[in-house]
Amino acid sequence: MLKKHPHFALIPLVLASATANLSFAAPSIYPTGVTRYDPGKSYNSYVLFSGADKKTHLIDLNGNEVHQWANTGQPPLFLDPQLINGQQGHVLLQFSGPTGGGNNSKEPQSIGEVDWDGKVVWQWGGAKAQDSYAASGNSNDTNGYGTAIRQHHDWHRLPNGNTVILINYEKPVKGFKADKLLDDGIYEVDPKGQAVWKWHAYDHLNEFGFSKASLKYLHETLGRGNDKTKPFDYLHFNNMSVVGPNKWFDAGDQRFHPDNLLIDSREANFIAIIEKKTGKVVWRIGPDFTPASFENKVPRPVDQISGQHDAHIIPKGLPGEGNLLVFDNQGAAGYPPVTLGVGGQLGSRVLEIDPVKKEIVWQYTGADSGRPNYSFYSSYISSARRLPNGNTLIDEGMNGRFLQVTAKGEIVWEYISPYFSQLRADDPQPISSNTVYRAQPVPYDWAPTGTPHSEKPVKAQDVTHYRVPANP
Repeated sequence: MLKKHPHFALIPLVLASATANLSFAAPSIYPTGVTRYDPGKSYNSYVLFSGADKKTHLIDLNGNEVHQWANTGQPPLFLDPQLINGQQGHVLLQFSGPTGGGNNSKEPQSIGEVDWDGKVVWQWGGAKAQDSYAASGNSNDTNGYGTAIRQHHDWHRLPNGNTVILINYEKPVKGFKADKLLDDGIYEVDPKGQAVWKWHAYDHLNEFGFSKASLKYLHETLGRGNDKTKPFDYLHFNNMSVVGPNKWFDAGDQRFHPDNLLIDSREANFIAIIEKKTGKVVWRIGPDFTPASFENKVPRPVDQISGQHDAHIIPKGLPGEGNLLVFDNQGAAGYPPVTLGVGGQLGSRVLEIDPVKKEIVWQYTGADSGRPNYSFYSSYISSARRLPNGNTLIDEGMNGRFLQVTAKGEIVWEYISPYFSQLRADDPQPISSNTVYRAQPVPYDWAPTGTPHSEKPVKAQDVTHYRVPANP
């Protein structure tokens, strides 16, 4: 399954912090596809992801593509057949338009549900429903901001048939150095496309735990590009999940009501739970922590999370159920920016957190696989999902690398996305990348009967013969 990427571009990984400015280079030619696979130690399933080729792929753990959809997803989301009358192989994808950002595009965004064959089953937005986004004229948005409302980063189908959608929009503000904010929000949309519940982050700014000093810093920040006229993406929510059934609520803790929603702010370093009934923030960690230690001792109090992604409560029935699982990128973020790295090194972490005690109870770093911390690093995007056998599926997103690790950190499956594309079409110096926003494990029985899969062992690459002799 090993392939060589046809491009010969050197891909630098530049890692920066207040204490270090380190640079690592990847080889210009390297294997893609499956580089190791132990079926006896892995949780064997499909994996769903959208590649840099703007298509959505379903692969088995031998790297065979068993199905493909022509659309991309940020992220693609497979739908539980129990939520859609037992139908198999349905996913949520984007059909047209940008998935977020500054909303400068004139093209209406269109998103929705497709079946196994790519047929559109449900759609929100597009030319026939522009009033889903416009906050003026014949609009179903009563906030009157006058800018486009677009889905970005996350969405989930609910048991009642509605869909909760993470959205953003430009909001003119006063008291900020920037003229306008790119605010985040959540819409619950019914099958007819009507928003039946709305939540806007700016309305809850005083609930996110900012100190007076942090709020002052935030108000004086222009954001990326230092351009006053561009919307300041001040929170940048990068995921939203439904809390779901859990032991904390069963024990009487109302903060963890299954209908509540969990969000995280990539720019402000906090994770929070929104009470669905009131819209209030009822639980959070961050934005202020003690410095990250990267020590192996657990449990210990949660230390500095920064630029995190894919925060969610581990579902009932899985090892660690009820705990919070999050990919801690250790990417630059915070008001003011937090100090990153320990001992001159940067590295990402996957953290499992007891949300009641606010303690780290399990973690994965590069050192857990016998490598330096910086060998496992993605400053942006990425994900982590707990598996039924106790393993964790991780997407090291900026490198297009998926790995399945045991509770002790052993890598039992590894895959590098072979789908490359130019990062920006308007970039004067083309740069090829295989980034993957999120990778999701998908059980075999989700796909239609007869969908193939393979479970052939793949021996890890042996590169010991490339060692430099001790006495050349």
